[in-house]
Amino acid sequence: MIRQMNRRAFLKASLPIGAGVLVLRDSRLALGTQANDRLNLAAIGTGGMGAANIGNLASQNIVAMCDVHESRAAKTYAKHPEAKVYVDFRQMLDEMDQQIDAVAISTPDHTHAVAVADAMRRGKHVYCEKPLTRTVYEARVLRQMAQRHGVVTQMGNQGSASEGLRRAVELAWAGTVGPVRRAHLWFGGGDGPQERPTDQSPVPPDLSWDLWLGPAPYRPYHPAYCPATWRGWRDFGSGAMGDMGCHTANLLFRALRLQQLWSDRPDDSPSKSAVFQVAGQASEVDVEGYPRWMIVDFEFPARDELPPVKLTLYTGGRHPSKEVLRGDEMTKWGALLDGARGAIFTDCPWNTRYALLPKAEFQGTQGPERTLPRGQGHHGEWVEACKGRGETFSSFEIGGPLTEFIQLANVAATVGEPFQYDPQSGQILNHSAAQELLHRDYRNGWTL
Repeated sequence: MIRQMNRRAFLKASLPIGAGVLVLRDSRLALGTQANDRLNLAAIGTGGMGAANIGNLASQNIVAMCDVHESRAAKTYAKHPEAKVYVDFRQMLDEMDQQIDAVAISTPDHTHAVAVADAMRRGKHVYCEKPLTRTVYEARVLRQMAQRHGVVTQMGNQGSASEGLRRAVELAWAGTVGPVRRAHLWFGGGDGPQERPTDQSPVPPDLSWDLWLGPAPYRPYHPAYCPATWRGWRDFGSGAMGDMGCHTANLLFRALRLQQLWSDRPDDSPSKSAVFQVAGQASEVDVEGYPRWMIVDFEFPARDELPPVKLTLYTGGRHPSKEVLRGDEMTKWGALLDGARGAIFTDCPWNTRYALLPKAEFQGTQGPERTLPRGQGHHGEWVEACKGRGETFSSFEIGGPLTEFIQLANVAATVGEPFQYDPQSGQILNHSAAQELLHRDYRNGWTL
């Protein structure tokens, strides 16, 4: 039976809140390295996406790796026998501080922020899987920390490096489909309520369960939580939004230049308010898991020359009217900029391909010159930037606001009432219960 609870009960049960590319610091390109040297890399999280990320960075010098689950890490460890192995990333960063230039982090969502913050505080460049963080507040803190410490960052929404995404963004910026006042974003996947197990399960002998939990509230181990099922639990993951949001929303967020709303503005700036409204609805509210479907409306103000825009986000099989596709069939996944003269559309969750709609009217369209860089790949771009060559396209300067955006959708679906969010201050202005969901207290021994 699907377990539900009303929003008031959920909010009472929820824990209260606790409290571009950057110029490299000094003359160092990457701590002890020179521009043509290999980076000394450490990895936190080596199974699943961790293994994939390490594989994409294997041209560099992998000096240390850390994982709390030995059997999950074994294959990756075997490929890099020269790397020193750890279970606790804090010990690794302490002991290897002078040998590490940069860190790749591929842990579950709930431990991203503490690991990234520890690395950046030590002056390490950081690659972190998406979503950047599990909470709105954490994303904001990491963006500000990256600015303060002058490190090179990249969030792992790999479609950012694709020709399709970069070309679609260039077309949007050039006004190919005219002014955009409406946008839609829909996901094929959803989630569903979770029932916390009541039976006892022994902790696998090669898993450090307390370290896996990290800053999350303590609960006994159960295979329902890990290694691959953590994403649907509120304590650990971010649901469908965290899984695919930073991928599928990527094109729209960039094309609409929404990150400008987060840009620091001087006190005497004549710019209009950056505050925007968010309103969500969901199939149910569950204290343990995320809803089967949600629909969330964002109403963003003007950004420089771009007009105000309403963006609607759908998950769990919900989607806009098929009319927005101008004669094409509705798709399982989609991101669409609905312009005055047509639409830019992708049905790829990673935004690696696009179409101009109606297709017949845009056939043969050449579009503007290519202005965004190409060719190095998502990981290679980060490595080169760490060495002082070029820039990252998904730095925390945009990855942070993009993560705030997708996590605000989770907040909106939970409270079920409209609220206003100020991206300049990181505060919800008119809904105290929603404000409390921007973060949560960490377990003793863990800090951001």
